[in-house]
Amino acid sequence: MPAFSRLVRFLARNGKVYYGDAILPQGVTDIAQTKKARIMTGDIFGKHEVTEQVADVRLLLAPFALEDVKTVRCLGLNYELHAKESGLPIPKYPVLFYKPVTSLAGPSDPIPVHQQAQQEQGLDYECELVAVIGKTCADVSEADALKYVLGYAVGNDVSHRDWQLARGGGQWSLGKGFDGWAPYGPGIVSSEVIRDPQTLKISTRLNGKTVQESNTSDMIFDVKKTISFLSKGHTLLPGDLIFTGTPSGVGMGRTPKLWLKDGDVVEVELEGVGVCTNKVEFAKESAKL
Repeated sequence: MPAFSRLVRFLARNGKVYYGDAILPQGVTDIAQTKKARIMTGDIFGKHEVTEQVADVRLLLAPFALEDVKTVRCLGLNYELHAKESGLPIPKYPVLFYKPVTSLAGPSDPIPVHQQAQQEQGLDYECELVAVIGKTCADVSEADALKYVLGYAVGNDVSHRDWQLARGGGQWSLGKGFDGWAPYGPGIVSSEVIRDPQTLKISTRLNGKTVQESNTSDMIFDVKKTISFLSKGHTLLPGDLIFTGTPSGVGMGRTPKLWLKDGDVVEVELEGVGVCTNKVEFAKESAKL
């Protein structure tokens, strides 16, 4: 599949938006540090080419335009220690929920908090490895599952625990699906660069302090098992994103609880991919149509 190493979508200094292959200084793996990229042409999910034309990067955008993303699947309770801190049993099968594509945001976009979710309690962070499907697949075996992965990003499954768990018997998609509550990026590292997604350090910093620190090896259902399970009777399409769950250390699992506040800065990081840095911004009034 990929001809690229580190796929980015970016606003160039000439005012145009491109897909490109990030150029990083020697020894740097954080795509967020990208200043230049080789422009890509063609179909990102099909035949494409990394050209020799280099553009200056003014701003990294969400790795895909919304119309290029089909479905956002998410796993809950997929790290053993996170299940324990939540007081829940280890699941026998992947716990699946969905986010709308409108929840997606870029690696430096603000996290907008609508008045509906501005209660003093419950706003939480979740660093996650994001697997990107690159080819149509269904009923895939675990042995073949990674062949259908375009690459990997890091994401923040922003969650409001009161809406997710308490109101109306639990509203997972509502409590996690507000606009802008799935920032991801800062780009997509090719599955040819990251051949084993189960050996990566993953972490969250809140206002500069580390609050989550783990490794993807602690997943209950690794990426291969997840893709194989999700593809049983369900066709996965190019552009599908899979948020693969968060490790322990979330605000809900702490004593005392640690909830996000207006103005907080959240950084989620995945080894070999980079950092998404997003500031929490409470809306002052409801948006008017």
